[in-house]
Amino acid sequence: MSEPITHLSTELIHHDYQPPAGFDAVSVGVYKASTVIFPNVAALRARDWRYKFGYTYGLHGTPTTFTLEERLATLEGGTHCALAPSGLAAIATVNVALLRRGDEVLLPDNVYGPSREMARTLLADWGVTHRLYDPLDVAAFAAMLNEHTKLVWLEAPGSITMEFPDLRALVRAARARGVLTALDNTWGAGLAFKAFDLGDGLAVDLSMHALTKYPSGGGDVLMGSVVTRDEKLHHQLLLAHMRLGTGVAGNDAEFVLRSLPSLELRYRAHDQSARRVAQWLQRQPMITQVLHPALPGSPGHDHWAALCRDAAGLFSVLIDPALPAARIDAFVDALRRFKLGYSWGGPVSLVVPYDLKALRGDAARLTGHLVRFSIGLEATDDLIEDLDQAFQTLR
Repeated sequence: MSEPITHLSTELIHHDYQPPAGFDAVSVGVYKASTVIFPNVAALRARDWRYKFGYTYGLHGTPTTFTLEERLATLEGGTHCALAPSGLAAIATVNVALLRRGDEVLLPDNVYGPSREMARTLLADWGVTHRLYDPLDVAAFAAMLNEHTKLVWLEAPGSITMEFPDLRALVRAARARGVLTALDNTWGAGLAFKAFDLGDGLAVDLSMHALTKYPSGGGDVLMGSVVTRDEKLHHQLLLAHMRLGTGVAGNDAEFVLRSLPSLELRYRAHDQSARRVAQWLQRQPMITQVLHPALPGSPGHDHWAALCRDAAGLFSVLIDPALPAARIDAFVDALRRFKLGYSWGGPVSLVVPYDLKALRGDAARLTGHLVRFSIGLEATDDLIEDLDQAFQTLR
């Protein structure tokens, strides 16, 4: 009888070589999987996808994503972390996990636009109502809380118009009524202040972070996270996460892990450069106001100073309302080193003009043409020189 034929394809798939254990390196290993292999049926039946004691399916975690989650929890001062494929997906995960028909969610009137749009459309379709509150009026905010209010979203500072609220007072008011608080902590990045240690024993319940920005740092990754110290809340998030079927790619997790060690250095570099640029802009005659929380006179500056030392490299300016809108567009188009594009937190400086009336139902406290700047990692003098030449379109 002839010897059994060994099929090469089968041999290659089921090859018995295993590399030696003990390999260690600076970079975290990248594990990519949908299927996870179990050693036996008992192990398959014993593992619980909600806990990091083992692996069940790629969507529920690999060594790479588990490592990223643990490091992000440390960054933000929490104990549990769930990843999502974008910051907006992280916001959606919180809303789906915690809100039901008949519930109400409160959003600051300067909230991230897609978050407000989600409340206006998807949440409304599911029977969840929402109202907008003025983040600088704590008394009015407290008066809005009622038995239907189940969740309050916070931003510090607000998206685009950059008002910095009294976070302690807002959290205190929500806690007094037993309402959960979720903070969009993308601007603070876990560095400007600690969301789970606001002082006086106050802490938010959940901290959402668009890792697309500073943790990634390269402008090439979309990812979000939700961190909490409450295990029950975390499991509610994981159930929503599982039912929505959201996950992150191993290579994307690798990019964020690679960038985390330089996060603090980059954040401070962005901050220092942004303050210099913002102070230079304050001296320009056609700039009526610079909206940067770290600068005196910016809305909520005192609240920032009471809580923070650092700031992100993001701010907005208001330009003389007497100028026609076409001149503002020409100014933006004249910039060479600032690139026109959404998002922020990467090495390249960005600029976007916004329509205040479209942003806010009540923009009475802000007048003029609003332009937002994200300061990257270029030499600050080069950025100021670029702004100076572009101002010729306004002079």
